[in-house]
Amino acid sequence: MTRIFDDPNDFADDALDGFVAANRRHVSRVDGGVVRATASAPGTVALVVGGGSGHYPAFAGMVGTGLAMGSACGNMFASPAVGQIVRVATASHRGGGVLLSYGNYAGDVLHFGQAQDRLNAAGIETRTVRVTDDIASGSVDEIGKRRGIAGDLTVFKVAGAAAEAGADLDEVERLANLANDRTRSLGVAFAGCTLPGATEPLFTVPAGRMAVGLGIHGEPGIGEQDMPTASELATLLVDALLADRPTGSGTRVVPILNGLGTVKYDELFVLFGRVAAMLEMAGLEVVEPECGELVTSLDMSGVSLTLFWLTDELERLWAAPADAPGFRKGSVLPSTPAADVADSSDPLAAAPAAPPTPAATPASVRLATVASALIVAVQDTIEKNAVALGDLDAIAGDGDHGIGMSRGVQGAATSALDGQDSSGVRELLAAAADAWSERAGGTSGALWAAAITAIGESLGNRDGYTVTDLPGAARAASTAITTLGKATLGDKTMVDAMLPYVDALEAAVAAGHGVTESLTIAAAVATDAANATAQLRPKLGRARPLAEKSLGHPDAGAVSFAMIVTRLATESTSPHHQQEASA
Repeated sequence: MTRIFDDPNDFADDALDGFVAANRRHVSRVDGGVVRATASAPGTVALVVGGGSGHYPAFAGMVGTGLAMGSACGNMFASPAVGQIVRVATASHRGGGVLLSYGNYAGDVLHFGQAQDRLNAAGIETRTVRVTDDIASGSVDEIGKRRGIAGDLTVFKVAGAAAEAGADLDEVERLANLANDRTRSLGVAFAGCTLPGATEPLFTVPAGRMAVGLGIHGEPGIGEQDMPTASELATLLVDALLADRPTGSGTRVVPILNGLGTVKYDELFVLFGRVAAMLEMAGLEVVEPECGELVTSLDMSGVSLTLFWLTDELERLWAAPADAPGFRKGSVLPSTPAADVADSSDPLAAAPAAPPTPAATPASVRLATVASALIVAVQDTIEKNAVALGDLDAIAGDGDHGIGMSRGVQGAATSALDGQDSSGVRELLAAAADAWSERAGGTSGALWAAAITAIGESLGNRDGYTVTDLPGAARAASTAITTLGKATLGDKTMVDAMLPYVDALEAAVAAGHGVTESLTIAAAVATDAANATAQLRPKLGRARPLAEKSLGHPDAGAVSFAMIVTRLATESTSPHHQQEASA
């Protein structure tokens, strides 16, 4: 259990501030994460890594000479937001372009992908390499769907060493992809981890049993078995990884035995001795191994084994010196402190100004006041149900859905209240969407930000609004979410509740129902659709490898969507809201 904190909602930020205070020689704080505090040669490629907090030494601990130039740091187990990634990458840029690298999780893919687009649009050439080393999360035929776990280290180390040696962006990207292609990992857990402020772990393992194939965000394993001896555990891990070895792997291999949080070094050394002996018995040469805590999951009790299959060029880069707070290798020359941290502002701020937005109409300002009140009402609903949503998400995911939604709507509500007296509805919702994304991170943060922005664009800045504007705004939101998230009906996501909701809303308005009746009818349809997701197997996101565990339980994203639209329908009965919305 995580015990040391003030406000659990601030845990990630507080931990990052303390990390920087303890490692000023290596890192400097920027809005959204950390960057190197040491000087780098002009023209150096900037490796920018990142992901959710709770995995130290990953990801901030990997920033330093011979490794990453910066790390974007999200909330606990949640992807950093687009703006955070852009600001960290901008502060890290040294003129040689940016390589983004991160574990292959839906939220990270969405946010880092959008950040890459924004950086390229601003003239900072940016590429991406996703880490896909976890053999439990996909077959050999679906390597692109595998998630990244402790194999992050090999990809980051190779890319960082190549950049430090002066390789250009094409070469750094090639080598990072090569390292990823030749990295395989598998993890096991003896007990789950507990988020700050929570009283129960995200998953439990029965006494005397072990979960196999877990993720690093508190996702449970894909299976269980009786607790093995050290020799039996080494056999399980080594045999599984050797069966998945990459084509042309050769005989030189780096084993990385990683403690996930509470398995301490003496135990790791016992297990590593068995692993090394098994590899040597298989005719393999063990090269520069690592054994310790490298990619953790808060207080999870478990381990993972990574095998990194070397080529001559990969071996040179793996052996190259590195000096970061969480990982050191060899000896580096004394580093010169950076003159100061590069400007971390959004590079798009320097782009030509957009045409001025027309002044908001009185009707748009009145509707913005209604929208602000509705967002505050939604905040109340989400905060009351945050624990239940987290528990539901923990069945086959990482249990952070309630926390992420709560943080996101808190940010949106604060932003909306600040702008309700002067902004039109489009501008108010655009600012609220940005605040939701920044506070929440993760998949839900990206999707809800896109939906809220689309609603604002659909409503626009008009002289009046009627019930007939509702279906268009809802359809715009659903289109934004399906375009960004790529989910379709049957994938067991919020889309399974949202698309039936939009269809029902369109039909109710077409039948002549008013605002309250239309929203109430559609909300009931969304609730039924959300409950029906219990019969589906997830096809996307962190729950996909745990499809069988998910059966019988509805999708947390679909349930939270149904809660939100139900509260909107209830609030629409307010005479004040009805009067303002129909103005």
